[in-house]
Amino acid sequence: MTTEATAEQAQQALREEFEMFDNWMDRYQYIIDMGKQLPAFPEVWKTPELKIQGCQSNVWMHHRCESGVLHFDAVSDAAIVSGLIAVLMRIYNGRPPAEIRATSPHFMQDLGLDKHLSPTRSNGLHAMLAKIYEVAEREAA
Repeated sequence: MTTEATAEQAQQALREEFEMFDNWMDRYQYIIDMGKQLPAFPEVWKTPELKIQGCQSNVWMHHRCESGVLHFDAVSDAAIVSGLIAVLMRIYNGRPPAEIRATSPHFMQDLGLDKHLSPTRSNGLHAMLAKIYEVAEREAA
């Protein structure tokens, strides 16, 4: 569940947290530690329909809309990708579709992910983000 009131506040809080670290090894470790806190993902959700295409590692994302709010669950078999999922969940999970659609993903630049992720990890992050926006677009319609 989200702790910040808005997706923008979540991005700001993440930026402030990342500023505490002096180097990228510590930031990577923080991302990995965030991924270890993800809630359990039921095995029955690991289906081809829920698998995110474009990720080098295996990633599955499930969503549901309850009372006008989107809830996402996701999992990966790679530690760093699980951490990236945790970042996305912190920003976008538990938000109305309109807020998700209106939230620019500037966290990638703010946190330095655009410069420090490998091209394959960056592609995977973009694929997960595209899925979140696609779901929000569909649910808003």
